[in-house]
Amino acid sequence: MPQPSDIICVGSFLWDVIGRSSNHMRVGSDVPGRITRLPGGVALNIAMTLQQFGIKPTVLSAIGKDKAGAELLHEMGRMGMDCAHIYRSDDLPTDVYMAIEGGNGLIAAIADAHSLEAAGDKILTPLRTGALKIGDQPFVLDGNLTVDLLQTIATDDLFKGADLRIAPASPGKALRLNAFIPHATATLYVNLEEAGYLCSTEFEDSRSAADTLLKRGCARVLVTDGARSVTDGTKDSLITQTPPEVLVTRVTGAGDTFMAAHIASEVQYMPRDDALNRALEAAATYVSGATPK
Repeated sequence: MPQPSDIICVGSFLWDVIGRSSNHMRVGSDVPGRITRLPGGVALNIAMTLQQFGIKPTVLSAIGKDKAGAELLHEMGRMGMDCAHIYRSDDLPTDVYMAIEGGNGLIAAIADAHSLEAAGDKILTPLRTGALKIGDQPFVLDGNLTVDLLQTIATDDLFKGADLRIAPASPGKALRLNAFIPHATATLYVNLEEAGYLCSTEFEDSRSAADTLLKRGCARVLVTDGARSVTDGTKDSLITQTPPEVLVTRVTGAGDTFMAAHIASEVQYMPRDDALNRALEAAATYVSGATPK
C-alpha cells in the first residue's frame, strides 16, 4: 500500500555552509564572523519548516553514501523526517550550498547540486512504482531539478491535476519554471527578480509582477519583494500585503520559510488573507533570528 503523507517535497537536500558577519561587505572583504554547517537545500528547508507547523512531509531527493550523506540523513532522522524513499548513490557525493552574508545582506552564494541533477528521474522511482501516491496533498518542487526533469513533471499524466507548489531555488534558475506557466494546477513562488526573468522585464512591485505572470498563463503565483510587499495572485483576484518590520540577521532560507508556512496554512484550511499573513509573520521571525512561537 502507498504510504500516507501530508506533503511530498522533491528537490535539493544538502549541507548549507553559511558564513555570516555583522559587518557590511563588498567584493574582496575579509572580515570576522561565524561559519555554520546546517542541513539545507530548498526542499529540505521547506520540509523542516512544515514539520514546525505539524505537517508530515515525505522527501524525495538524492543523497550520497559518503560521510556527509550519512551525517545529513542522521540529522534528518533525528528531526523525525520520512527519508525512506530517498535515492542513495554509490558514486555521487552529497550536495552542498555555500553562502556569505554580511550586514548588508547576501554577498554571494554557490549551490553545488550536481548530484541531484545527475540522479535525474531516479528520485521519482517511488512515485513510478506506486510506493508513494500523489493525491490531493501539495507536491513541492524546487528549481534545483534539471530542466528536463521539470519538463517531464509538467507534462506527465502522473502529475496531471496535482497541487504543484514550485520554487525556482535562485534567480539564476528561474527560467526552469517556464514549463509550469501553462500548468492548470501549479503555483509558482518567486521573488521580484525571478518574476522579471520569467517575463523578460523588470517590475517595480510584487503586484504588477503577479498580474503579468497571470496574464502569461500562470494559474497562481506568489511574488515576494523583500520587506516591501508580497502578492498572492489568481485569475480571480490579487491579494497584496506588507511584511512586518524586523531587524534582519539572516537571509538564506527566508523564502523557503515563507513558502512552507504558506503551504502549511492552506493545508490547514486557512483563508487566503490569513495564510499570506501567517507566512509573512513566519518569514519575519526567521530573518530576525527569533525563535518561532
